[in-house]
Amino acid sequence: MTNHDDAAAVRPLTLAWVSRHLADGERIVRTEALHGGITAEMRRLTVGGRDGSTRALVLRSFVDPVYLAHAGELLEREVGALRLLAGTDVPAPGLVAVDPTAARCEYPSLLMTHLPGRSVLADAGVAARVPLLARQLAAIHTVRPAQRPREYVALTTADTVVVPEGADAAAWAAAIDVLRRPVPSWQGRFLHRDFQPGNVLFEVPTSPGVGAGERISGVVDWASTSWGPTDLDVAHCSTNLALLHGPEWGRRFTEAYQEAGGELAGTASERLYWRLRSALAFSEEVEPVARAWREAGRPELTARAVEQRLDAYVTAVLDAPA
Repeated sequence: MTNHDDAAAVRPLTLAWVSRHLADGERIVRTEALHGGITAEMRRLTVGGRDGSTRALVLRSFVDPVYLAHAGELLEREVGALRLLAGTDVPAPGLVAVDPTAARCEYPSLLMTHLPGRSVLADAGVAARVPLLARQLAAIHTVRPAQRPREYVALTTADTVVVPEGADAAAWAAAIDVLRRPVPSWQGRFLHRDFQPGNVLFEVPTSPGVGAGERISGVVDWASTSWGPTDLDVAHCSTNLALLHGPEWGRRFTEAYQEAGGELAGTASERLYWRLRSALAFSEEVEPVARAWREAGRPELTARAVEQRLDAYVTAVLDAPA
């Protein structure tokens, strides 16, 4: 096995487990660490055949003690989602094998097919990508599972919000007060729960101006699949876009989702609740989110820069609730 990167080497027990799920004559010829994730270690495995052909798989392993205790549940949920989506038009990976309890691997692991394309986090081209993201999320919300996934979990409370240094104190106090309101009634839908640019793959044309331009080739990381209001997914992606590209892109994504036929809560106050719930949740994880984005090619997005954009976005949401 040739390693692209020493850090990308597959551990011995996991390597043996993966090998048992390959076709006769196939072997792993290359491994490559995939960056940008927070909860799990990701690797692309290039598999070579006897005839010289190659194909790629993706190995997802939970190694961080913070997430290890929940790895089995997360992997079982992702497996359920991948099986469900195999019969839909949503471009999700195909399931190859799973070891949710680390019975055969060093860590709980999932082996799946590799999808073409790459995540795109750059500012350039965001105006063209936002409608594509919105249409894809609206399509995900039309999936009707025979068995519903677990109901969504929202951990952030008014008492756990971390107000950024130098933030608009009055605006944040008002936003936190919104979280103290009763949870609005909602109509359940199938949710991704971490739909954002880092989990969407695009095939980007190599020759500008040729063909139809970018298209979505895959949606990955289905470990948080839930049942809940569409506003949660929309607000989460809106916040990501606001922090990546500027506050106005959060609003524009929400508009694009509705233009794509997606439905949100019926009143402005209900929509405000979900938008702020998502935005304030980011206050608790600024550093890991910013670090993942820097590793993915956005070095200017320091924790401080992300905090400032979050402050600006919270203020914008309060000033112009949708």
